[in-house]
Amino acid sequence: RLLERDDFQKRFRSGLPISLLEFLYPIMQAYDSVAIGADVELGGTEQKFNLLVGRGLQREYGQEPQIILTMPLLVGTDGVNKMSKSLGNYIGVSEDPQQIFGKVMSIPDSVIIDYLELTTDLDPQEILRLKKGMDEGSLNPGDVKRMLSRKIVQRFYSEEKAREAEREFNQIFRDHELPSHIPELFLSSVIDLSDGKIWIVQLLRKTGLANTNSEARRLVEQGGVKINGETVADVELELNQDQLKRSILQVGKRRFVRLI
Repeated sequence: RLLERDDFQKRFRSGLPISLLEFLYPIMQAYDSVAIGADVELGGTEQKFNLLVGRGLQREYGQEPQIILTMPLLVGTDGVNKMSKSLGNYIGVSEDPQQIFGKVMSIPDSVIIDYLELTTDLDPQEILRLKKGMDEGSLNPGDVKRMLSRKIVQRFYSEEKAREAEREFNQIFRDHELPSHIPELFLSSVIDLSDGKIWIVQLLRKTGLANTNSEARRLVEQGGVKINGETVADVELELNQDQLKRSILQVGKRRFVRLI
């Protein structure tokens, strides 16, 4: 049964290795359906084989095979890979409205229709109209993305929050101003300035704007770090307490921290 999986068949015929873990995973997932006596199991389209294994295993245990329902996958903000926190291309439903709005606005035009179909309750005919308008050039994809961004924020928050998020987006990206609300961070709570200085890489990591030193280095080297609007060009930069006081640290276009 396991070798019915298309990619397993191809690799088996080609003499390419298939790990034991790859065989065990669908079996263990299938046994979940047996253990709870599942009637229906939902999953992404890439899980179809595993869901079908669940049906087969249920038959072996004398159970009625579950119904399976598969759903299309929503690609991440990169427009290519499945949305994943580990890939950093995700939009978190618990993120603040400004983050959600900005991330939706960053998706490639090529996936706007997918997002409209999978994340909104727009009438399919309206989505077809929008697609036709973008294809013919009578509709600006950026305007459609704004509508999409508002709808997604509204879904998890409210219409008012969606309007506020759009105003904030315009303030930063169109008018090139600072956000109205910038999180504040007391330096003494995360940084030991007893020696008088801190390395920019360490600062980014300590403030949570980078997860690792290597990520922080990469952000600086790519020109993605600013202090008070000035791009940090030197990855070896050290800053003293006076330079940091009331400074605004920025990473990318959407992340800001006011240092106190």
